[in-house]
Amino acid sequence: MLLDIIYWATQRKWLIIALLIGALLYLLPTPHGLILSGYHTLIIVLTAILLIIYEPIPLPAVAMLILVFQVLFGIATPNEVAASFMSDAVFFIMGSLMLAVAIVSQGLDTRLALGIINITGHKTWRIVAGFVTVCAILSSFVGEHTVTAMMMPVGLTLVRHASRDPKKIMKLTGLILFSIAYGSAMGSIGTPSGGGRNVIMMGYLSQFEMGSLSYVEWMKYAYPMLLVEIPLAVILLWWTFSPEKRILDSAVRKLKVQVAKAGGITGRQLTSIGVFALVFLGWVFLSPTIGLGIVALLGVVLYLAFGLVEWQDLNRNTNWGVIMLFGAAISVGLQMKDTGAALWVATKVINMLRIVTGDLDIIRSFVSIFLTVGLTNFLSNAATVAVLGPIVLNMGGDAVIITLATALASAFAYMTVVASPTCMIIHSSGLVKPTDYLRAGWKMTLMSIAVLFLFIHLFWPLLG
Repeated sequence: MLLDIIYWATQRKWLIIALLIGALLYLLPTPHGLILSGYHTLIIVLTAILLIIYEPIPLPAVAMLILVFQVLFGIATPNEVAASFMSDAVFFIMGSLMLAVAIVSQGLDTRLALGIINITGHKTWRIVAGFVTVCAILSSFVGEHTVTAMMMPVGLTLVRHASRDPKKIMKLTGLILFSIAYGSAMGSIGTPSGGGRNVIMMGYLSQFEMGSLSYVEWMKYAYPMLLVEIPLAVILLWWTFSPEKRILDSAVRKLKVQVAKAGGITGRQLTSIGVFALVFLGWVFLSPTIGLGIVALLGVVLYLAFGLVEWQDLNRNTNWGVIMLFGAAISVGLQMKDTGAALWVATKVINMLRIVTGDLDIIRSFVSIFLTVGLTNFLSNAATVAVLGPIVLNMGGDAVIITLATALASAFAYMTVVASPTCMIIHSSGLVKPTDYLRAGWKMTLMSIAVLFLFIHLFWPLLG
């Protein structure tokens, strides 16, 4: 029995450490300028960050703890916590994950790959440019993890057809897999539907009554930046993973044979494409009145009504844990704002950074970009935005610009395996090493930060 307890404590040591730290902070006096409920909210956030980083328990369990602690600490009533948990942003995340399952189930990935190669030709650099571009554009509408999951088998097919010995094409393998992962991660900034963190920041902006952003307005700010990043990313990836093969004739021929055996495109596949086109149009034209989440759920209903996916498939393949984590993150973010904890932290950060510079614009840029990029390489990007969003929005300045800068910077998660779903998906192939992320990631990060700064100070002011 004692050995079982010791073993459990060893396996769950970070759970014990996080709870002990939270308990110790709970016993300390409330900091000056912060009300008791605000202090308790900060304790929950710090405890949750430790649990998310070290993951001693599954992340859905962390989400449950966040909700339970809000009630136990007297921050909100059970009904108030439930109301803050479920919002249009959560509807959107749930609907998007279900849409992704429906789309993948139609098997359009190899046809998409062949379409890319028919445009790019057989040269490796053009194929890589095609992967980055198509993954970026697709992920801006569908979501980065979905696109990476769809495209990785295609990339691996090309790699396997290029050589039977993986050791002879390690750089080519890295080049193709990272072009898929980083292209998908970059593309997530293009529209609100590119990532849940975008919707979280949009939700904060409207719920805090600091402004609003429509689907089209977001694209107006973010998509030009994405189009600038795409060719720069291709150059950086080619520089990092200079491939062993510059032409992939044999690999392309084998892929064409594979697609030919599958036959022509089916009516179900065309219907699936048509339904998603309707969902996209709904996001553009209807979301200002009925919300992004309701449009996404309506799309799911259409897929089910047309028999394009079975509920059992949606229920089995939808990541409900992700939905719970998003909802809990949004809930505690709202409590950060309502209890004044976000404003208190924002004031403290500004006062500390004023020692270095008195320029508030530089301070806001530093927190919204550099701190976001740093955290998002260790936390999930959604958790990073959920924690930092209320803080940066309470720093003053143009709330719309800060919303965009924070959400976009959270996509620059290139340097670690756990940085984003795209990084974890390609790592599951077993063909890339953790050191590869750092080799390519620091270049991608610096490039993305530089481009974002240029857009913040040169392009976005022109949009009014």
